[in-house]
Amino acid sequence: MAKEKSVYTCTECGGTSPRWLGKCPNCGAWNTLVETVAEGAAKNRYQAGVVRGLHAPQAVATLSEIEAADVERQPTGLDELDRVLGGGLVAGGVVLIGGDPGIGKSTLLLQALDALARTAKVLYVTGEESGAQVALRSRRLGLAASSVRVMAEIQLEKIAAALDAEQPAVCVIDSIQTLYSDELTSAPGSVAQVRECAAQLTRIAKSSGTTIVLVGHVTKDGALAGPRVLEHIVDTVLYFEGDTHSSFRLIRAIKNRFGAVNEIGVFAMTDKGLKGVANPSAIFLSTHGDPVAGSCVLVTLEGSRPLLVEIQALVDSGGPSPRRLSVGIERDRLAMMLAVLHRHAGIAMSDQDVFVNAVGGVRISEPAADLAVMLAIQSSLRGRALPRGFIAFGEVGLAGEVRPAPRGQERLREAAKLGFSVAIVPKANAPRGNARPIEGLTIHAVDRIEQAIELARTL
Repeated sequence: MAKEKSVYTCTECGGTSPRWLGKCPNCGAWNTLVETVAEGAAKNRYQAGVVRGLHAPQAVATLSEIEAADVERQPTGLDELDRVLGGGLVAGGVVLIGGDPGIGKSTLLLQALDALARTAKVLYVTGEESGAQVALRSRRLGLAASSVRVMAEIQLEKIAAALDAEQPAVCVIDSIQTLYSDELTSAPGSVAQVRECAAQLTRIAKSSGTTIVLVGHVTKDGALAGPRVLEHIVDTVLYFEGDTHSSFRLIRAIKNRFGAVNEIGVFAMTDKGLKGVANPSAIFLSTHGDPVAGSCVLVTLEGSRPLLVEIQALVDSGGPSPRRLSVGIERDRLAMMLAVLHRHAGIAMSDQDVFVNAVGGVRISEPAADLAVMLAIQSSLRGRALPRGFIAFGEVGLAGEVRPAPRGQERLREAAKLGFSVAIVPKANAPRGNARPIEGLTIHAVDRIEQAIELARTL
Protein backbone atom coordinates (compact mmCIF):
# COMPACT_ATOMS: atom_id res chain seq x y z
CA MET A 1 0.00 0.00 0.00
CA ALA A 2 1.39 3.40 -0.97
CA LYS A 3 2.52 5.59 1.89
CA GLU A 4 0.29 8.59 2.54
CA LYS A 5 1.87 11.86 1.56
CA SER A 6 2.19 14.55 4.24
CA VAL A 7 1.99 18.31 3.95
CA TYR A 8 2.50 20.98 6.57
CA THR A 9 -0.40 23.37 7.17
CA CYS A 10 -0.25 26.72 8.96
CA THR A 11 -2.70 27.00 11.85
CA GLU A 12 -2.82 30.80 11.42
CA CYS A 13 -3.59 31.24 7.71
CA GLY A 14 -4.25 27.72 6.47
CA GLY A 15 -1.40 27.85 3.93
CA THR A 16 0.52 24.67 3.10
CA SER A 17 4.16 23.76 2.62
CA PRO A 18 5.66 20.46 1.37
CA ARG A 19 8.16 20.45 4.24
CA TRP A 20 8.37 21.80 7.76
CA LEU A 21 9.67 25.34 8.13
CA GLY A 22 10.11 27.43 11.23
CA LYS A 23 8.36 30.36 9.55
CA CYS A 24 5.18 30.07 7.45
CA PRO A 25 6.02 31.18 3.89
CA ASN A 26 2.48 32.57 3.42
CA CYS A 27 1.77 34.71 6.49
CA GLY A 28 5.17 34.86 8.19
CA ALA A 29 4.01 33.37 11.51
CA TRP A 30 6.58 31.35 13.45
CA ASN A 31 6.15 27.74 14.64
CA THR A 32 2.63 27.37 13.22
CA LEU A 33 3.18 24.57 10.65
CA VAL A 34 1.69 21.21 11.66
CA GLU A 35 1.86 17.94 9.75
CA THR A 36 -1.34 16.76 8.05
CA VAL A 37 -2.23 14.15 5.45
CA ALA A 38 -2.28 15.49 1.90
CA GLU A 39 -5.77 15.32 0.44
CA GLY A 40 -6.47 13.89 -2.99
CA ALA A 41 -8.08 15.62 -5.93
CA ALA A 42 -11.17 17.65 -5.14
CA LYS A 43 -14.53 15.96 -5.74
CA ASN A 44 -16.12 18.89 -7.53
CA ARG A 45 -17.42 20.26 -4.22
CA TYR A 46 -16.85 23.84 -5.34
CA GLN A 47 -18.12 23.74 -8.91
CA ALA A 48 -20.80 26.32 -9.61
CA GLY A 49 -24.27 25.00 -9.03
CA VAL A 50 -23.32 21.79 -7.22
CA VAL A 51 -22.12 23.08 -3.86
CA ARG A 52 -24.53 21.84 -1.24
CA GLY A 53 -26.76 24.54 0.19
CA LEU A 54 -25.91 27.25 -2.34
CA HIS A 55 -28.25 28.81 -4.85
CA ALA A 56 -27.32 29.82 -8.38
CA PRO A 57 -24.88 32.77 -8.61
CA GLN A 58 -26.53 36.17 -8.27
CA ALA A 59 -26.14 38.96 -10.78
CA VAL A 60 -23.75 41.82 -10.06
CA ALA A 61 -25.55 44.83 -8.54
CA THR A 62 -24.68 48.40 -7.60
CA LEU A 63 -24.24 48.86 -3.86
CA SER A 64 -26.56 51.87 -3.63
CA GLU A 65 -29.35 49.95 -5.39
CA ILE A 66 -29.29 46.94 -3.06
CA GLU A 67 -32.20 46.92 -0.62
CA ALA A 68 -30.96 46.41 2.93
CA ALA A 69 -33.09 46.27 6.06
CA ASP A 70 -32.08 45.99 9.69
CA VAL A 71 -31.52 42.40 10.67
CA GLU A 72 -34.12 40.86 12.95
CA ARG A 73 -32.78 39.36 16.15
CA GLN A 74 -33.98 36.38 18.14
CA PRO A 75 -33.48 36.92 21.90
CA THR A 76 -31.87 33.94 23.61
CA GLY A 77 -33.66 34.44 26.92
CA LEU A 78 -30.34 35.26 28.64
CA ASP A 79 -29.98 39.03 28.87
CA GLU A 80 -26.19 39.02 29.34
CA LEU A 81 -25.70 36.77 26.30
CA ASP A 82 -28.01 38.98 24.23
CA ARG A 83 -25.97 42.04 25.24
CA VAL A 84 -22.76 40.45 23.92
CA LEU A 85 -24.44 39.32 20.70
CA GLY A 86 -25.77 42.81 20.08
CA GLY A 87 -29.42 42.07 20.93
CA GLY A 88 -29.81 38.41 20.05
CA LEU A 89 -29.14 35.82 17.36
CA VAL A 90 -29.41 36.72 13.67
CA ALA A 91 -31.01 34.32 11.19
CA GLY A 92 -28.31 32.73 9.04
CA GLY A 93 -25.53 33.92 11.34
CA VAL A 94 -22.67 31.70 12.50
CA VAL A 95 -21.37 32.17 16.05
CA LEU A 96 -18.14 30.64 17.39
CA ILE A 97 -17.75 30.40 21.16
CA GLY A 98 -14.56 29.20 22.84
CA GLY A 99 -13.35 28.77 26.37
CA ASP A 100 -11.41 26.57 28.76
CA PRO A 101 -12.67 23.04 29.51
CA GLY A 102 -15.32 23.05 32.22
CA ILE A 103 -15.89 26.81 32.06
CA GLY A 104 -19.59 26.36 31.22
CA LYS A 105 -19.92 26.65 27.42
CA SER A 106 -22.24 23.66 27.03
CA THR A 107 -24.26 24.66 30.08
CA LEU A 108 -24.77 28.19 28.78
CA LEU A 109 -25.84 27.05 25.32
CA LEU A 110 -28.19 24.37 26.67
CA GLN A 111 -29.91 26.99 28.83
CA ALA A 112 -30.19 29.33 25.84
CA LEU A 113 -31.61 26.58 23.62
CA ASP A 114 -34.17 25.65 26.27
CA ALA A 115 -35.40 29.27 26.36
CA LEU A 116 -35.44 29.47 22.54
CA ALA A 117 -37.31 26.16 22.24
CA ARG A 118 -40.42 27.80 23.69
CA THR A 119 -40.86 29.91 20.56
CA ALA A 120 -38.77 28.20 17.85
CA LYS A 121 -37.42 24.84 16.74
CA VAL A 122 -33.88 24.17 17.95
CA LEU A 123 -31.33 21.37 17.57
CA TYR A 124 -28.39 20.45 19.81
CA VAL A 125 -25.73 18.37 18.04
CA THR A 126 -23.23 16.85 20.46
CA GLY A 127 -20.05 15.15 19.40
CA GLU A 128 -18.53 14.87 22.86
CA GLU A 129 -21.43 13.43 24.87
CA SER A 130 -24.20 10.94 24.39
CA GLY A 131 -27.84 11.94 24.36
CA ALA A 132 -28.25 10.44 27.83
CA GLN A 133 -25.45 12.61 29.21
CA VAL A 134 -27.06 15.74 27.79
CA ALA A 135 -30.39 14.68 29.32
CA LEU A 136 -28.77 14.18 32.73
CA ARG A 137 -27.19 17.65 32.54
CA SER A 138 -30.52 19.22 31.60
CA ARG A 139 -32.16 17.61 34.63
CA ARG A 140 -29.40 18.94 36.91
CA LEU A 141 -30.14 22.39 35.51
CA GLY A 142 -33.85 22.01 36.21
CA LEU A 143 -34.76 21.64 32.52
CA ALA A 144 -36.45 18.22 32.77
CA ALA A 145 -39.35 19.27 30.54
CA SER A 146 -37.12 20.76 27.85
CA SER A 147 -38.26 20.38 24.23
CA VAL A 148 -34.75 20.77 22.77
CA ARG A 149 -34.04 18.28 19.98
CA VAL A 150 -30.75 16.40 20.52
CA MET A 151 -28.53 14.53 18.07
CA ALA A 152 -25.30 12.71 18.97
CA GLU A 153 -23.27 12.66 15.74
CA ILE A 154 -19.85 13.71 14.43
CA GLN A 155 -20.15 13.00 10.69
CA LEU A 156 -20.75 16.22 8.75
CA GLU A 157 -22.87 14.65 6.02
CA LYS A 158 -25.32 13.14 8.54
CA ILE A 159 -25.55 16.45 10.40
CA ALA A 160 -26.25 18.27 7.12
CA ALA A 161 -29.03 15.77 6.34
CA ALA A 162 -30.53 16.27 9.81
CA LEU A 163 -30.48 20.05 9.37
CA ASP A 164 -32.26 19.68 6.04
CA ALA A 165 -34.90 17.40 7.58
CA GLU A 166 -35.43 19.28 10.86
CA GLN A 167 -35.11 22.86 9.54
CA PRO A 168 -34.31 24.29 13.00
CA ALA A 169 -34.14 28.01 13.65
CA VAL A 170 -31.03 27.56 15.82
CA CYS A 171 -28.51 24.72 15.86
CA VAL A 172 -25.61 24.24 18.30
CA ILE A 173 -22.60 22.13 17.23
CA ASP A 174 -20.66 20.97 20.30
CA SER A 175 -17.89 20.97 19.19
CA ILE A 176 -16.45 21.79 15.77
CA GLN A 177 -13.20 19.92 16.58
CA THR A 178 -15.05 16.60 16.85
CA LEU A 179 -16.62 16.72 13.37
CA TYR A 180 -15.25 15.05 10.26
CA SER A 181 -16.25 14.87 6.62
CA ASP A 182 -16.09 11.68 4.56
CA GLU A 183 -14.68 13.70 1.69
CA LEU A 184 -11.42 14.19 3.62
CA THR A 185 -9.10 11.46 4.88
CA SER A 186 -7.56 13.33 7.81
CA ALA A 187 -8.65 12.76 11.42
CA PRO A 188 -11.27 14.85 13.25
CA GLY A 189 -9.73 17.98 14.75
CA SER A 190 -7.09 18.36 12.05
CA VAL A 191 -6.64 21.69 10.31
CA ALA A 192 -8.25 20.47 7.08
CA GLN A 193 -11.27 18.89 8.82
CA VAL A 194 -11.99 21.89 11.04
CA ARG A 195 -11.71 24.31 8.12
CA GLU A 196 -13.85 22.19 5.78
CA CYS A 197 -16.57 21.39 8.33
CA ALA A 198 -16.85 25.03 9.39
CA ALA A 199 -17.04 26.20 5.77
CA GLN A 200 -19.77 23.69 4.89
CA LEU A 201 -21.83 24.56 7.98
CA THR A 202 -21.48 28.27 7.17
CA ARG A 203 -22.81 27.66 3.64
CA ILE A 204 -25.78 25.75 5.09
CA ALA A 205 -26.52 28.58 7.52
CA LYS A 206 -26.40 31.27 4.86
CA SER A 207 -28.63 29.37 2.42
CA SER A 208 -31.20 28.00 4.89
CA GLY A 209 -31.42 30.86 7.40
CA THR A 210 -30.57 28.57 10.32
CA THR A 211 -28.43 30.19 13.01
CA ILE A 212 -25.51 27.89 13.80
CA VAL A 213 -23.48 28.16 17.01
CA LEU A 214 -20.11 26.38 16.96
CA VAL A 215 -18.32 25.46 20.18
CA GLY A 216 -14.53 25.59 19.78
CA HIS A 217 -11.70 24.21 21.87
CA VAL A 218 -8.89 26.48 23.06
CA THR A 219 -5.15 25.89 23.27
CA LYS A 220 -3.07 26.12 26.43
CA ASP A 221 -2.41 29.76 25.53
CA GLY A 222 -6.15 30.51 25.55
CA ALA A 223 -6.50 30.97 21.76
CA LEU A 224 -9.08 29.07 19.74
CA ALA A 225 -7.66 25.78 18.51
CA GLY A 226 -7.47 25.00 14.81
CA PRO A 227 -6.72 27.28 11.87
CA ARG A 228 -7.10 31.02 12.42
CA VAL A 229 -9.18 31.10 9.24
CA LEU A 230 -11.97 29.60 11.37
CA GLU A 231 -12.43 32.98 13.06
CA HIS A 232 -12.55 34.71 9.66
CA ILE A 233 -15.28 32.38 8.34
CA VAL A 234 -17.80 32.95 11.13
CA ASP A 235 -19.82 36.11 11.83
CA THR A 236 -19.30 36.34 15.59
CA VAL A 237 -16.49 35.15 17.87
CA LEU A 238 -17.13 34.91 21.62
CA TYR A 239 -14.71 33.97 24.38
CA PHE A 240 -15.96 32.49 27.64
CA GLU A 241 -13.52 33.43 30.39
CA GLY A 242 -13.18 32.98 34.10
CA ASP A 243 -11.41 31.14 36.87
CA THR A 244 -12.77 27.64 37.46
CA HIS A 245 -12.26 28.27 41.19
CA SER A 246 -14.55 31.33 41.05
CA SER A 247 -18.30 31.33 40.53
CA PHE A 248 -18.17 34.26 38.08
CA ARG A 249 -17.78 33.96 34.31
CA LEU A 250 -17.24 36.60 31.63
CA ILE A 251 -18.29 36.22 28.01
CA ARG A 252 -16.62 38.65 25.63
CA ALA A 253 -17.23 39.46 21.95
CA ILE A 254 -14.00 39.60 19.93
CA LYS A 255 -15.65 39.84 16.51
CA ASN A 256 -19.25 40.66 15.65
CA ARG A 257 -20.51 41.51 12.17
CA PHE A 258 -23.94 42.34 13.59
CA GLY A 259 -23.02 44.41 16.64
CA ALA A 260 -20.32 46.03 18.74
CA VAL A 261 -17.17 44.23 19.81
CA ASN A 262 -15.57 44.17 23.28
CA GLU A 263 -18.98 43.90 24.92
CA ILE A 264 -18.97 41.64 27.96
CA GLY A 265 -21.63 39.66 29.74
CA VAL A 266 -21.23 38.56 33.36
CA PHE A 267 -22.63 35.31 34.72
CA ALA A 268 -22.59 33.59 38.09
CA MET A 269 -22.36 29.78 38.16
CA THR A 270 -24.97 28.28 40.48
CA ASP A 271 -26.28 24.77 41.13
CA LYS A 272 -29.01 25.53 38.57
CA GLY A 273 -26.67 26.75 35.85
CA LEU A 274 -25.50 30.19 34.83
CA LYS A 275 -27.38 33.28 35.99
CA GLY A 276 -26.82 36.78 34.60
CA VAL A 277 -25.34 39.37 36.98
CA ALA A 278 -27.37 42.58 36.82
CA ASN A 279 -24.76 44.74 38.59
CA PRO A 280 -21.33 43.42 37.56
CA SER A 281 -19.48 46.32 39.21
CA ALA A 282 -20.22 44.72 42.57
CA ILE A 283 -17.97 41.72 41.85
CA PHE A 284 -15.02 43.92 40.83
CA LEU A 285 -15.08 45.96 44.05
CA SER A 286 -13.67 44.67 47.33
CA THR A 287 -15.71 45.13 50.48
CA HIS A 288 -13.33 46.95 52.82
CA GLY A 289 -14.74 48.07 56.16
CA ASP A 290 -12.54 51.16 56.04
CA PRO A 291 -10.47 52.67 53.20
CA VAL A 292 -7.12 50.91 52.81
CA ALA A 293 -3.83 52.13 51.39
CA GLY A 294 -3.03 51.06 47.85
CA SER A 295 -6.64 50.85 46.62
CA CYS A 296 -8.25 53.07 43.96
CA VAL A 297 -11.49 52.52 42.06
CA LEU A 298 -11.41 52.92 38.29
CA VAL A 299 -14.39 53.52 35.98
CA THR A 300 -13.60 51.57 32.83
CA LEU A 301 -15.61 50.85 29.69
CA GLU A 302 -16.32 47.37 28.37
CA GLY A 303 -18.09 47.96 25.09
CA SER A 304 -21.05 50.18 25.94
CA ARG A 305 -21.08 49.31 29.63
CA PRO A 306 -19.28 51.39 32.30
CA LEU A 307 -17.77 49.14 34.98
CA LEU A 308 -16.26 50.07 38.31
CA VAL A 309 -13.13 48.03 39.01
CA GLU A 310 -10.91 48.25 42.07
CA ILE A 311 -7.20 48.62 41.34
CA GLN A 312 -4.95 47.40 44.14
CA ALA A 313 -1.24 48.20 44.42
CA LEU A 314 1.39 47.02 46.85
CA VAL A 315 4.79 48.75 47.10
CA ASP A 316 7.35 47.00 49.26
CA SER A 317 11.11 47.20 49.77
CA GLY A 318 12.71 45.13 47.06
CA GLY A 319 16.49 45.00 46.98
CA PRO A 320 19.01 44.95 44.18
CA SER A 321 16.55 43.42 41.69
CA PRO A 322 13.05 44.86 42.36
CA ARG A 323 10.10 43.12 40.74
CA ARG A 324 7.23 44.68 38.78
CA LEU A 325 4.27 42.29 38.55
CA SER A 326 0.73 42.99 37.36
CA VAL A 327 -2.47 40.98 37.03
CA GLY A 328 -5.11 42.41 34.70
CA ILE A 329 -2.85 45.31 33.66
CA GLU A 330 -0.21 45.19 30.92
CA ARG A 331 3.22 44.83 32.51
CA ASP A 332 4.94 47.05 29.96
CA ARG A 333 2.42 49.81 30.65
CA LEU A 334 3.08 49.47 34.37
CA ALA A 335 6.82 50.01 33.77
CA MET A 336 6.01 53.12 31.73
CA MET A 337 3.79 54.51 34.50
CA LEU A 338 6.53 54.03 37.09
CA ALA A 339 8.94 55.95 34.87
CA VAL A 340 6.44 58.80 34.47
CA LEU A 341 5.91 58.93 38.25
CA HIS A 342 9.65 59.22 38.77
CA ARG A 343 10.30 61.80 36.08
CA HIS A 344 7.30 64.11 36.51
CA ALA A 345 5.99 63.52 40.04
CA GLY A 346 9.30 62.94 41.83
CA ILE A 347 8.26 59.52 43.16
CA ALA A 348 11.24 57.15 42.90
CA MET A 349 10.68 53.40 43.27
CA SER A 350 13.85 52.00 41.72
CA ASP A 351 14.51 49.92 44.87
CA GLN A 352 10.91 48.90 45.53
CA ASP A 353 8.86 45.87 44.50
CA VAL A 354 5.62 46.98 42.82
CA PHE A 355 2.60 44.68 42.49
CA VAL A 356 -0.65 45.75 40.80
CA ASN A 357 -3.88 43.76 40.60
CA ALA A 358 -7.32 44.34 39.06
CA VAL A 359 -9.87 42.81 41.45
CA GLY A 360 -12.24 40.15 40.15
CA GLY A 361 -10.03 38.74 37.42
CA VAL A 362 -11.02 41.37 34.83
CA ARG A 363 -8.44 42.36 32.21
CA ILE A 364 -8.11 46.10 31.56
CA SER A 365 -6.58 47.11 28.26
CA GLU A 366 -7.69 50.71 27.86
CA PRO A 367 -5.17 53.47 28.74
CA ALA A 368 -7.79 55.31 30.83
CA ALA A 369 -6.67 53.11 33.74
CA ASP A 370 -3.32 54.93 34.02
CA LEU A 371 -4.39 57.59 36.51
CA ALA A 372 -6.08 55.12 38.88
CA VAL A 373 -3.05 52.81 38.82
CA MET A 374 -0.67 55.67 39.62
CA LEU A 375 -2.82 56.95 42.47
CA ALA A 376 -3.04 53.42 43.92
CA ILE A 377 0.76 53.08 43.73
CA GLN A 378 1.45 56.38 45.48
CA SER A 379 -1.18 55.54 48.12
CA SER A 380 0.57 52.26 48.92
CA LEU A 381 4.00 53.92 48.93
CA ARG A 382 2.87 56.59 51.42
CA GLY A 383 0.78 54.13 53.45
CA ARG A 384 -2.17 56.50 53.32
CA ALA A 385 -5.58 55.48 52.00
CA LEU A 386 -7.54 57.50 49.49
CA PRO A 387 -10.85 58.86 50.83
CA ARG A 388 -13.97 56.71 50.91
CA GLY A 389 -16.06 56.97 47.76
CA PHE A 390 -13.09 57.98 45.57
CA ILE A 391 -12.80 57.18 41.84
CA ALA A 392 -10.37 58.18 39.09
CA PHE A 393 -9.76 57.62 35.39
CA GLY A 394 -7.62 59.15 32.67
CA GLU A 395 -4.75 58.36 30.34
CA VAL A 396 -1.28 59.62 31.32
CA GLY A 397 1.25 60.39 28.60
CA LEU A 398 5.03 60.20 28.74
CA ALA A 399 5.19 63.98 29.10
CA GLY A 400 3.12 63.75 32.28
CA GLU A 401 -0.09 65.14 30.78
CA VAL A 402 -3.46 63.64 31.76
CA ARG A 403 -5.51 63.00 28.64
CA PRO A 404 -9.29 62.63 28.47
CA ALA A 405 -11.03 59.26 28.35
CA PRO A 406 -13.90 58.58 25.93
CA ARG A 407 -17.47 58.97 27.23
CA GLY A 408 -16.34 60.55 30.47
CA GLN A 409 -19.80 61.78 31.46
CA GLU A 410 -21.22 58.26 31.31
CA ARG A 411 -18.42 57.05 33.58
CA LEU A 412 -19.09 59.82 36.10
CA ARG A 413 -22.84 59.18 36.11
CA GLU A 414 -22.29 55.46 36.70
CA ALA A 415 -19.98 56.23 39.66
CA ALA A 416 -22.49 58.68 41.16
CA LYS A 417 -25.28 56.12 40.76
CA LEU A 418 -23.28 53.62 42.83
CA GLY A 419 -22.67 56.12 45.63
CA PHE A 420 -19.18 57.46 44.88
CA SER A 421 -18.66 61.05 45.93
CA VAL A 422 -15.12 62.21 44.95
CA ALA A 423 -13.46 61.99 41.53
CA ILE A 424 -10.16 63.04 39.97
CA VAL A 425 -10.55 63.16 36.19
CA PRO A 426 -8.90 64.82 33.19
CA LYS A 427 -9.86 68.46 32.73
CA ALA A 428 -11.52 67.70 29.38
CA ASN A 429 -13.87 65.17 31.06
CA ALA A 430 -15.15 67.58 33.71
CA PRO A 431 -18.65 69.07 33.16
CA ARG A 432 -18.37 72.33 31.27
CA GLY A 433 -20.25 75.61 31.15
CA ASN A 434 -23.99 75.10 31.33
CA ALA A 435 -23.71 71.32 31.67
CA ARG A 436 -25.84 70.00 34.51
CA PRO A 437 -23.63 68.99 37.47
CA ILE A 438 -23.65 65.37 38.55
CA GLU A 439 -25.51 65.28 41.84
CA GLY A 440 -23.57 63.94 44.82
CA LEU A 441 -20.20 63.83 43.03
CA THR A 442 -17.39 66.31 43.69
CA ILE A 443 -15.18 66.45 40.59
CA HIS A 444 -11.55 67.59 40.64
CA ALA A 445 -10.16 68.23 37.14
CA VAL A 446 -6.41 67.97 36.44
CA ASP A 447 -4.22 68.20 33.37
CA ARG A 448 -0.87 67.01 34.83
CA ILE A 449 0.04 63.91 36.82
CA GLU A 450 1.87 65.94 39.46
CA GLN A 451 -1.36 67.92 40.06
CA ALA A 452 -3.29 64.68 40.54
CA ILE A 453 -0.72 63.29 42.99
CA GLU A 454 -0.66 66.50 45.01
CA LEU A 455 -4.45 66.72 45.03
CA ALA A 456 -4.75 63.09 46.22
CA ARG A 457 -2.44 63.89 49.14
CA THR A 458 -4.69 66.70 50.35
CA LEU A 459 -8.04 64.90 50.07
